[in-house]
Amino acid sequence: MSVQISQRGKEYLESARTLVDAAKTMSDQVIADRLKALAEDYQRRAEKAAHADAAKALARSAARAEQERWAAEQWA
Repeated sequence: MSVQISQRGKEYLESARTLVDAAKTMSDQVIADRLKALAEDYQRRAEKAAHADAAKALARSAARAEQERWAAEQWA
């Protein structure tokens, strides 16, 4: 199943890319490694955000469908 990246997820990914780019320019390997680790954390956060936001959208859609079904029954 493919999950659509939310705006929040996109922002996490952009931050991760920025951190990786900064790590590439570092001459201090310890700092570069820490930036890369932080970038990996932001990538995980982007994935979690995508899944959470998709679940919320699905729940809203299901609630809307239930409301429409209920309204249709009331008019029948």
